[in-house]
Amino acid sequence: MDRHITVPLTDETAAELCAGDYVFLTGTIYTARDAAHKRMYEAMEAGEELPVEMKNNVIYYMGPSPARTGRAIGSAGPTTASRMDKYAPALLDRGLKGMIGKGKRAQEVKEAIVRNGAVYFAAVGGAGALLSRAIVASEVIAYDDLGTEAVRKLTVQDFPVIVVMDARGNNLYETAIRQYCRE
Repeated sequence: MDRHITVPLTDETAAELCAGDYVFLTGTIYTARDAAHKRMYEAMEAGEELPVEMKNNVIYYMGPSPARTGRAIGSAGPTTASRMDKYAPALLDRGLKGMIGKGKRAQEVKEAIVRNGAVYFAAVGGAGALLSRAIVASEVIAYDDLGTEAVRKLTVQDFPVIVVMDARGNNLYETAIRQYCRE
C-alpha cells in the first residue's frame, strides 16, 4: 500500500505502517552515520544532551556527496544499517521512531523496534542521485568536523522508502524470502 505521511512520526502513524508498505515521507528527518552515532552514544553514556531530540524523529543513515549548484544536497543514498546496530537500541529507547537505511538488522534492534513501536525503512541503494531530488533543504546541525558524517537536518518532500520492519516485528526481508520460495 502507498502511504504519504508527515515526519516526525506519531505513535499512531508508526503503529499503522506494515512491512511492505511504500511510503513517501514529507517533513523533517535527520542524518547520522557511524561516527555521529558513536558520538551520540558516548554523549548518552556521559549524561550529556544529544544534538537531536530523538522523540518521534527519523534518522537516515546517509552521508551525502557535495551539492551541485542549485541543489540542496548531492547524491544521498543509504548506508548499510547494520553498522549502527550497536547504537540503535539505546536511541530507540530514547524515543527514536524511525530509521532509514539498507540491509538487515540485528536481533537486538528488532526487539527495540517492537518494544518502542518504531519502524525501519529501506531506501533504494544505488539511487542516491534520485533520492536527493526529494530533499529540499539540508543543514549541518552537529559534529561539523565529521564532514559527510556530520548530523544534518533534512527537509524532505515525498521521500520514497519501503517499510522493512514494522512496529509489530514483521520483517519484509523474511516474509519476502518465504513468499519467493513458495512460488
